[in-house]
Amino acid sequence: MSTIAITSILEKMTGKDKDYRYMATSDLLNELSKDGFKADIELEMKLSHVILQQLEDVSGDVSGLAVKCLVPLVKKIGEERVLEMSNRLCDKLLNGKDQHRDIASIALKTIISEVSTQTLAQRILISISPHLISGITGSGKSIEIKCESLDILCDLLHRFGNLMSKDHADLLGALLSQLNVNQASVRKKTVSCIASLSSCLSDDLLAKATAEVVQLLKSISKPEITRTNIQMIGAISRSVGYRFGVYLRETVPLLIQYCTSASEADEELREYSLQALESFLLRCPRDISPYCDDILNLTLSYLSYDPNFTDSMDEDTDVEGADEEDDDESVNEYTDDEDCSWKVRRAAAKCLAAIIISRPEMLSKMYLEACPKLIERFREREENVKMDVFNTFIELLRQTGNVKKGQIEYDKSSPQFLLKHEVPKIVRSVNRQLREKSIKTKVGAFSVLKELVVVLPECLTDHIGTLVIGIEKALNDRSSTSNLKIEALTFTRLVFASHSPSAFHPYVQDLLSPILSAVAERYYKVTAEALRVCGELVHVLRPTFETCAFHFVSYVNPIYKAILARLANQDQDQEVKECAISCMSLVISTFGDNLQHDLPCCLPILVDRMGNEITRLTTVKAFAAVASSPLRVDLSCVLEQVVSELTAFLRKANRALRQATLGTLNSLLVAYGGQISSSSYEVIVVELSTLISDVDLHMTALALELCCTLMTDRKSSDTVGLTIKQKVLPQALILMRSSLLQGQALQALQRFFASLVQSANTSFDVLLDSLLASAKPSPQSGGLSKQAVYSIAQCVAVLCLAAGDHKCASTVEMLKGILTDNGNTNSAKKHLALLCLGEIGRRKDISMHAMIENIVIESFQSPLEEIKSAASFALGNIAVGNLSKYLPFILDQIDNQQKKQYLLLHSLKEVIARQSSDEAGHTELQDSHIDKILSLLFNHCESEEEGVRNVVAECLGKIALIEPRKLIPALKMRTTSPAAFTRATVVIAVKYSIVERPEKIDEIIYPEISSFLMLIKDSDRHVRRAAVLALSTAAHNKPALIKGLLPEMLPLLYDETVVKQELIRTVDLGPFKHTVDDGLEIRKAAFECVDTLLDSCLDQVNPSSFMVPYLFSGLSDHYDVKMPCHLILSKLSDKCPAAVLAVLDSLVEPLEKTINHKPKLDAVKQEVDRNEDMVRSALRAIASLSRISGGDCSMKFKMLMNNLTNIPALAEKYNSVRSE
Repeated sequence: MSTIAITSILEKMTGKDKDYRYMATSDLLNELSKDGFKADIELEMKLSHVILQQLEDVSGDVSGLAVKCLVPLVKKIGEERVLEMSNRLCDKLLNGKDQHRDIASIALKTIISEVSTQTLAQRILISISPHLISGITGSGKSIEIKCESLDILCDLLHRFGNLMSKDHADLLGALLSQLNVNQASVRKKTVSCIASLSSCLSDDLLAKATAEVVQLLKSISKPEITRTNIQMIGAISRSVGYRFGVYLRETVPLLIQYCTSASEADEELREYSLQALESFLLRCPRDISPYCDDILNLTLSYLSYDPNFTDSMDEDTDVEGADEEDDDESVNEYTDDEDCSWKVRRAAAKCLAAIIISRPEMLSKMYLEACPKLIERFREREENVKMDVFNTFIELLRQTGNVKKGQIEYDKSSPQFLLKHEVPKIVRSVNRQLREKSIKTKVGAFSVLKELVVVLPECLTDHIGTLVIGIEKALNDRSSTSNLKIEALTFTRLVFASHSPSAFHPYVQDLLSPILSAVAERYYKVTAEALRVCGELVHVLRPTFETCAFHFVSYVNPIYKAILARLANQDQDQEVKECAISCMSLVISTFGDNLQHDLPCCLPILVDRMGNEITRLTTVKAFAAVASSPLRVDLSCVLEQVVSELTAFLRKANRALRQATLGTLNSLLVAYGGQISSSSYEVIVVELSTLISDVDLHMTALALELCCTLMTDRKSSDTVGLTIKQKVLPQALILMRSSLLQGQALQALQRFFASLVQSANTSFDVLLDSLLASAKPSPQSGGLSKQAVYSIAQCVAVLCLAAGDHKCASTVEMLKGILTDNGNTNSAKKHLALLCLGEIGRRKDISMHAMIENIVIESFQSPLEEIKSAASFALGNIAVGNLSKYLPFILDQIDNQQKKQYLLLHSLKEVIARQSSDEAGHTELQDSHIDKILSLLFNHCESEEEGVRNVVAECLGKIALIEPRKLIPALKMRTTSPAAFTRATVVIAVKYSIVERPEKIDEIIYPEISSFLMLIKDSDRHVRRAAVLALSTAAHNKPALIKGLLPEMLPLLYDETVVKQELIRTVDLGPFKHTVDDGLEIRKAAFECVDTLLDSCLDQVNPSSFMVPYLFSGLSDHYDVKMPCHLILSKLSDKCPAAVLAVLDSLVEPLEKTINHKPKLDAVKQEVDRNEDMVRSALRAIASLSRISGGDCSMKFKMLMNNLTNIPALAEKYNSVRSE
């Protein structure tokens, strides 16, 4: 719009008619909001003048619109105009008419909130701060002016406090003087102002502010002043976080004293004291540690603080009958509007929650001291306080869930054991709450039960009967809200899923009616949850397909009809449609034998839902469930149509749909292959061939599994086999050359070749030639990767075994011929031949082939490392096929062939590793030269070559799984060896012996493990690193082994995360010098160990003592150390947000340096990629920090986020990371 038109609007804005003025102001707002709006200096002056004038308009609607105009205006006009407007508004605020003060204050706050440049902010601060201070401290100023001035100053400090560092001392002095004024509103706003200022104060000024407030607290003053100062202490600690920790020595005893010595009527003082202590616990978790027990005792005593009411009822007299309902509700009859004791109880509950959240190491103590008190307080008469008690108890349960993985099940001091002991009391108390009239109370009670079932599955087996009454009432009561029904249904679903079905059989009759009524509810969320409950109820009614004592048949029809009504209804929410489909599939697959006459009505509806894009995926999964049922449900009325639809889905772009379709087709072919036409098979094969590639290995594995099913089906015709050979085999051979092939896809490929050779259509010799030919280097892609050659060898071995003994023997002879041919046989061919022999030998005894071991060992002489490695692999795996013949040969060779020892040890490792992984192997190896193996291995513990030591350690560890009683004492004895390499080797051996599955070694190593892990104190860095790696493995696989050692070990582990100058050396390389950090590997291992401990032993780790200084130093360390540190920070942000929040300011600087780091201009691609990975890793940590509630209190973190979003390249990466 032209300047003339804008001028016309401005003229209308000054008219007499208020409607004209309103419309003109609205037009101006629209114009200012347009991106292309620009104004010259003259127009800027007019705009600012008219809008300021409109702020004083007699019409509130007009002045309100004028305030809205300021939002775009501040960004569209020059700094001079904004500054001028700020000064005029400030003047109106302090010296203008009373009726204009409020709107001037709102306008000034709006301008401050929209200022986006530091230069403008600096100018506004310099200009209006002195006026605001005079408005606060000036004599004769009204309370209203003081309050408005404090409000605006608070906004300024919150946004730009760090730009006012020169004025901090003056501001602090002016504000502290207001803490003693008589007006409560002024004191309250002063507290907020000082809190905003505190976050950017220097340490000296913060000390001055705290000292002055503490001094005011120590001096005898009016109760209201004391309360304000306590509020001030809490507000400062919330604002500055961990920096307040140094002042806790003075403040905590003072607050506890005030809390206990306050008069009975002074509930607010107790409330503020407890709120301040809560803040200390959350913001200063490290420094508050010495006072936690005192604070716990204080909170427990005030949790039941109720001087005006005495409840003589005995909680344990609770009975289950509903006839006591009226008596139970008598607790709520007492009301007193002037009674404020509930505030103290609420503050105590929140303070207790803060202890639970921030001190996972105190969990067992919590169960002994706090848990009974919390359960008792479930009968709290004030509903809001009761909700806080419930929430506190839920936090206790969640923390128990967080540390659950590392607990020993039968340890009587573990939180789980103690919680289990309290379950009867919890159920009694919760049942009482479920009989209350209050909906909110019932919702809270179900929330407690939900969390209890999640943390301690099967804990309610003995209490189902008492809880059914509460569930039934919640679902049937007319006064029940949707929220209550959803909570009750969610709990019912969880309890069905986590408990034995037989526990519910006596109560099915009572539960069925309310659940089916909920299925028919109008509100979609209730219906969806009720359908999920029905899905679990189906499993409860018929947990197995064997004959059982419980008669479920009478319940089948009502459930089926209720779900069918929902399934057939098109006009409902998508969530309900999906739940109805899933539930119906469970009903059909579980009760299909009782619904034979109903299936022709129901199945076509499911097929129809498959045609709808929204419900397609759910329906595909539903048919998979039906097809997998052992009942072999009759699908003849829809089978051909379903298979046709599914085959078409294989062409869809939706990956999840294609995956589900492959699984469903497989299940259908297995169950109903005889009813599907041969032509359908061929169409499926053609579609499958397009899905086999290394781009999506999971999809490839499913497609190959389906191919195997097709080939093994009796109905599979010659044409199907021919189609597979023509379409799928070429893709499989291409896939086999991929360096990415592994896991399920590789196993599926092996089964594919085995199935192919067993079908009559494919020649073994042709297949073998195809496999061997695929190993040849191609002109386009060059040689094969190591993984691809291993894949081919495994497929050859599986193919040979599937073809029978004769074909297998001829193949072995052919492979021998390749190895003995000294002519033109190339190295790639020999490499593959050795790997094939190893894979065949591992699966089958090939000792009938004369001198095969000597032929293999001759390849140890090869100049090529890959040939020697393959020969070592082959010899070890051939020995696995016939231990009695080949193991003595390997041991004899190790004794006599010094130059080949490393390769022979690798062969021995293959034997031991294969034998230690299955029980049959254990017995076989125990009788075979085990003493000789041990003597040989221990002789090589001191080898100078790290590779040899690692192989020896792995062998010792695997033998320890077989012979723990012999090995553990032998390893322990060598922990005191004078040779550092020996000590390191035995510790690594222990690391290899700690596997995830239960083993007989566990009870033997448990009392001895400290001997190995305490070598973390060793003088040699190799030994210390070995101990750290062993600790990390134990924490991951068997955390119960190390729980008791952690209090002593954690400080030693943390010490290994620190950069040690004595391990840094400079190597002179002639023209330049190179710095080598020998401590880098151990620091990286130590941080990775901490990361593992956070998963398995969270209750033992004190995050506060770890983050500063250890994590802080790690975030500034080498690339290899920063990466695990970022992971740790993300994990701590999720699991211990309070501890992270306490030190958030100190973490910003290293993170900011990392994301702004630029590689050198001459950096190679690898360095650029590493830097990119490091930046993204840091951004993931920042994204985790941004999700912490209360993170916006940190000025430094807010600035980091602002800078991050203002740099386009970083902002793009950050958004990408957040959406991962």
